[in-house]
Amino acid sequence: MEAGQISGTYGELSGFSVPVSGEVREKKLLEVCIYTVTTGWTQVDLVRGSRLHYTQDWTLISDANDHRSFRNILPSGPPTPVSAELLSRRSPVGHLRAVVRETGGHQLLEIWDPHGLRKCLDLTSLSKHGRVYDEAQFGCLSWSDCENKVLYVAEKAKERSSDPDRNVYREDWGEALTNQSVPVICVVDLRSGTLSVLEGVPSDVSAGQALWAPGGQSLYFVGWYHEPFRLGLKFCSNRRSALFRLDLNGNCERLSEDNVSVSCPRLCPDGSTIIYLQGAVFGPHSQCLSLQQMDLKRMKTSTLIEVVDRPQTGEFAGVYEALASCCWSEDGQRVVFSSACRNYRDVFVVDRRSKKVSSISDTPPLSAESPFLIPPPPPPPPSLLPSSHLENKMQHQESVRVYGGWKLLTIHRDLMVVCCSSPNTPPTLRVGFLPSEGEPVNWYTLQEPVKSYDFHWTSLDVVPSPEEDNSAYSGLDFGAVLVKPTTSLTEAKIPVVVFIHGGPHSQFPAEWNCTTSGLVLLGFAVLMVNYRGSTGFGQDSILSLIGQIGSQDVKDVQRAVLTALQTDPALDPKRLAVIGGSHGGFLTCHLLGQYPDFYRAGASRNPVINAATLLGTSDIMDWRYTSVGLQFSYDQIPSAVALTTMLQRSPITHAAQIKAPVLLMLGAKDRRVSPHQGLELYKALKSRGSDVRVLWFPDDGHSLSRVDTQADCFLSTVLWLQQHL
Repeated sequence: MEAGQISGTYGELSGFSVPVSGEVREKKLLEVCIYTVTTGWTQVDLVRGSRLHYTQDWTLISDANDHRSFRNILPSGPPTPVSAELLSRRSPVGHLRAVVRETGGHQLLEIWDPHGLRKCLDLTSLSKHGRVYDEAQFGCLSWSDCENKVLYVAEKAKERSSDPDRNVYREDWGEALTNQSVPVICVVDLRSGTLSVLEGVPSDVSAGQALWAPGGQSLYFVGWYHEPFRLGLKFCSNRRSALFRLDLNGNCERLSEDNVSVSCPRLCPDGSTIIYLQGAVFGPHSQCLSLQQMDLKRMKTSTLIEVVDRPQTGEFAGVYEALASCCWSEDGQRVVFSSACRNYRDVFVVDRRSKKVSSISDTPPLSAESPFLIPPPPPPPPSLLPSSHLENKMQHQESVRVYGGWKLLTIHRDLMVVCCSSPNTPPTLRVGFLPSEGEPVNWYTLQEPVKSYDFHWTSLDVVPSPEEDNSAYSGLDFGAVLVKPTTSLTEAKIPVVVFIHGGPHSQFPAEWNCTTSGLVLLGFAVLMVNYRGSTGFGQDSILSLIGQIGSQDVKDVQRAVLTALQTDPALDPKRLAVIGGSHGGFLTCHLLGQYPDFYRAGASRNPVINAATLLGTSDIMDWRYTSVGLQFSYDQIPSAVALTTMLQRSPITHAAQIKAPVLLMLGAKDRRVSPHQGLELYKALKSRGSDVRVLWFPDDGHSLSRVDTQADCFLSTVLWLQQHL
């Protein structure tokens, strides 16, 4: 393989569009009901080195008396590019749209109606606040139900002063939230054109995720406590926070209980109930969450979905992901959401009356009898069907799924819009009406996948050996997803890349992954491991990893690899490599050091190498204590015992045993894992004459998410693997 071929493969795969948002409008005409589905998409453009954003519309026609099935689905027109939009939201009635746009160094609030631009405010020139936040954490854009007011969240305006202390250090919220320090809630009155920054938010919290209460005289928001100092918030659902109500006169009250974490408030259609996700403070930075509901008339809170400690096979495994901005059924009695479930991501619905949770994603696709309907994707080829159970207790998932990853984009009057994909099929768009209890969903495909690749992919269940069992959480299993190219028995065995997710409390669902698909297209098999501690397997699995990093997770990955090799004769045990980022990079380096004769090469992105030296530089210092089984407190001073424990759990202790060539990819602006972590390993290997190479990205952070960075990392990783496998 030459660099041009690798780059061409990556260019093809990374260029597939991904739906990221959805809106639905409805209109009744005579005997038909017309739905307009508008979806937002993102697409990588390697020529520009940027991500493009566009919208696309579909028109769905049903009978007025039977609006839950479609008479006709009209093909979409060409996409509409969206330029420099930071936030966008349609009004409740649907005739207006608010847009926060960045242009010429200024941020503008635009209000559009059917006749064009109705109003435009230059928010930067008004100087009432700093930059408007996007929706990554705090940001929001919410209409009042009267459509006369719009609210959003922005950085507090800096005080104008010639004070010599103007260079004083200013805390922010860490990785990917740099320069977000003191958020304020801003309200624009569209009738008068006035902009106000609301007073009354408690001084010890940072406000975000705000939404109007009915009537437009008060609002709800989540407040994250930032005293005594801020900890990193990105990917951390364990930060102390609460749900508040604030009126326009500055009166504020806390609604949720104290000493919990809160996120994603969503108001039901009639405004009588608000739901939100709730979790524990500190401990695992990502965890199984409960879904709370609050009766706003009686001010009574109850739990709609409990934390799931240990799901049985085939059962709902808990809530691990943010709620879609629109997630209520039309009657307000059901909530729809996406969540990890073992090696999959599924769409679920919970009934508020019975509190029963049901999966609605894994249902047979609708047969397209009408010539106007777009047919569903074909069933998987026989190579994707499960094989029999194996003696070593690794079981192939009993499923004939077409899609392993389902994500709810929106729901409107029970019409759901979802994104679906699998390891061999790029994201596609489907719609379906929320069914009555016990009935399947009739899914309609709006956007066929660009193409589907002839990969084999299988969901695997893996059971640890008895000596690898965790006595405190005995009996846990875990999973993996194996993806490999099509090959016959007469062809050479396939080299294997073991791909490890970060977090550690995250997941590799059986959905489209550009890195995985690229490696498979170029001739590698990829084993994506969901070791104990991954989301989708219950809270017990997450807790089992606390105090066991560098040991249990390392053994789990090795167990998955050994099991895959034992059960699939097409895999080459003599050509194995391991790759991963963050905690996945931590495990990559551990595996190379603990099993030096097993792996031929490794590639690691922003890895944790020495938790002891990382402690003082990470934006989530609490996790450094928790991960090794120590209690964290804000006033904690590192002790010799704590630092020793962190060092003993770190891959740097195995650096002298590493034989395989190591590629390190480091972001200079990483706030979560200092790039000097990778350099620490580089120096340790270099001093021993080991084969090691460092890629340094001066303008990128922990996720290495810039378009040019991702392309460079893929090319360099494949060339590294090709050279050493």
